Amino acid sequence: MDTILQQALVFIGASVVLVPIFRWLGLGAVLGYLVAGILVGPDVLGLIHDAESVIHFSELGVIFLLFLIGLEIHPGKLWGMRKHLVGLGGVQIVSCSLVFFGFGLLVGLDMTTAAVLGFALSLSSTAFAIQTLTEKNQFNTEFGRSSFAVLLMQDLVAIPALAVIPAIGMMSPSTPTLQGSAAILSLIGLIIASRFLIRPVFRFIASTRTREIFTAATLLVVLGVSALMLKVGLSAALGTFIAGVLLADSEYRHEIEANLEPFKSLLMGLFFIAVGMGVSLDVIAARPLLVVSLAVGYMTVKALLIYASGRLFSLSHANSKMMALTISQGGEFAFVIFAIALQSKLAESETLALLTVVITISMAMSPIVGLLSERVLRAAKTKLKPEYDKIEDEAPEIIIAGLGRFGQMFGRLLRAQGIRFVSIDHDSDQIELLRRFGNKVYYGDASRLDLLQAAGAARAKYFVIAIDDAEKSLAAARIAKEHFPNLTIFARARNRGHAFELMELGVPHIKRETFDSSVQFVGDLLVDRGMPRARVDNLIEKFKRHDEIMLKEQFKVRSDDQMFISVSNQGTAQLAQVLREDDTRTYIDEPAAPPAP
Repeated sequence: MDTILQQALVFIGASVVLVPIFRWLGLGAVLGYLVAGILVGPDVLGLIHDAESVIHFSELGVIFLLFLIGLEIHPGKLWGMRKHLVGLGGVQIVSCSLVFFGFGLLVGLDMTTAAVLGFALSLSSTAFAIQTLTEKNQFNTEFGRSSFAVLLMQDLVAIPALAVIPAIGMMSPSTPTLQGSAAILSLIGLIIASRFLIRPVFRFIASTRTREIFTAATLLVVLGVSALMLKVGLSAALGTFIAGVLLADSEYRHEIEANLEPFKSLLMGLFFIAVGMGVSLDVIAARPLLVVSLAVGYMTVKALLIYASGRLFSLSHANSKMMALTISQGGEFAFVIFAIALQSKLAESETLALLTVVITISMAMSPIVGLLSERVLRAAKTKLKPEYDKIEDEAPEIIIAGLGRFGQMFGRLLRAQGIRFVSIDHDSDQIELLRRFGNKVYYGDASRLDLLQAAGAARAKYFVIAIDDAEKSLAAARIAKEHFPNLTIFARARNRGHAFELMELGVPHIKRETFDSSVQFVGDLLVDRGMPRARVDNLIEKFKRHDEIMLKEQFKVRSDDQMFISVSNQGTAQLAQVLREDDTRTYIDEPAAPPAP
């Protein structure tokens, strides 16, 4: 117990001292954790000696990280990534593996060893790259999404590789087949369990209103899936990512995310410390020039290949460059492959020790490369987002978030009426266009609490959410509901699913963006076919009322697929009946009466 307590004090103390310093220097928290690990490790102060056991425990941070990322990605969104996932990710892996395979042959390695080590060197660090993207709020940029697709493809390919590599060395060829069958069955079981077991369990636990048990259930799911994946020879991180994706459309997604975030942050810090502890200073001291040259050369070659892959898949010069700088370091899976290669007698221990240090140094260099990438961006004057405007101390009656086609209608009408409002938009090009016409628009993220406070949300009466991005829209609504109860929210919904999520937050006024215009356009077609305008107006009004009722009924059963389909079918039949009854009425072909003022 004393030993565990002492180790905890060492880790926490080193983090508290060094991480804020590195953040203040602009080098990022990751490098601070790495340096902390090097200092407390066996080669410097010697405060912690068992680095291997620490890194095994700290890998839980990577597991939690990928589970939370999975929660943000609906299966449909994952399918939409298939081009970059398979194409871009596949090209990067193949090109890097072939080039490093060639280098291996040049330095005298046999073909098998060169192939295994070349593949290991093609992999990048999911933990480092995603932490950096999240820390800099770049995860949803084009290069951020492309980087994640490449990292995910690497993890997918690394899994069968972990089964095949031992077979190349000492194991029988039948083992990978057995492991592959078990893996496929486990993934199918995971998909079934997420739908018919995990969700009902969360629903039952949520009904008890016992928060700590809900947290325990969340940890049980993540750790249970991890244990299952490891048992069948798969990556625990990939398994939990899939579990997160399968729960992405669950009504408890945000609660799960909030419960896991503290564990993820702490364990990710511990993971980076453990990587720093694993740096062998003896190897570096013996051949410092060789080690540093290899690390720099490794990252340079890999960055060039990743850049070329990005350009091949139509990424812009700036986005390809940023992707290359973000994922040019070595990856955690390389350490696992090195250990398997050593056990299978596919490589010498001296070679693997040198490559381990090279990869670790490349990880340590990643935050520095990140600083370089920011300077490259500024020098190239790319279109990545500029800094948000500092909003003056405003006192509007209305705040409009999002000045696209939808939000502009509010702005034009309110301005014509002389009503004070503040406009916020995150599209810098749109901002410049609107300002040319004399509009007062601020550039910023309306889901940020500090920005809404500066915009006068505490004194305003109305908050119009016309943001195009559904996730940003929900985040803004959530902040407004939680911190500004004085605001009445009018929200644009992209579709029915988005409307359901806004309703779940308690947003009182929701309008689906194309609903009214689409229905009205159908009415124009019916009039053109010869139907009396009065009858068309009546049909449209009935259709709108019925659809609003259906929206509320579907919202009640949205988490039960069978009930949702049943309610939808009943609604369709009811609508047909209502419209058939309308056929018995007689209409005079005259213009519809103007709406009441």
